[in-house]
Amino acid sequence: MPYSIRNIRPNLAGDFPRIHPSALIDPSAQIIGNVHIGKDVFVAPLACIRADKRGPDGIVQPFIIEEEVSIQDGAIIHSHRGSSVVIGAQTTVAQGVVLHGPCTIGAKCFLALRSAIYRATIEDSVWVGMGALVMRATLESHLYVPAGSVITGRSDLVGLRFVTPKETEYMDRILESNSLLRGDYQQLRSQLEKQ
Repeated sequence: MPYSIRNIRPNLAGDFPRIHPSALIDPSAQIIGNVHIGKDVFVAPLACIRADKRGPDGIVQPFIIEEEVSIQDGAIIHSHRGSSVVIGAQTTVAQGVVLHGPCTIGAKCFLALRSAIYRATIEDSVWVGMGALVMRATLESHLYVPAGSVITGRSDLVGLRFVTPKETEYMDRILESNSLLRGDYQQLRSQLEKQ
């Protein structure tokens, strides 16, 4: 992907985004700095992924977005100085989600509309409901966080249940739908470039 595109640019430390050629980045999304985007990632309109805050050593830590991640409209991904953000493969980051590092999101997670993750670790296959806040906590694999929940420590995890097979199926359908959408947009882009 060419770096002359204004929405994909280096940070002030001179780190350029590294984007797999199969990824689709909407022209209105902003990808800035030390961001590594993997195979078949979809970044929708107005999302912002900004790896630009140097640590005490002067280095900007990388943001790693693994393969087949879907980052939807208006999502914001940023971090404190000297810290990183990692999003595991096949995770869905829905519209308006805020991820602020340091944070690590496991594979096949579903972060629903307007949820916020701050200084947290989320293991694989976790569902974070609409408008939920996860702050300074670790969520173990397969947990279900209901919409509007506030998780700020271990005591807030008491009573949480596991994701059901029906919810896992829904997460898979959303991921597949977003993958098809990415493919459709890429096909359209290829057709327009041939004209």
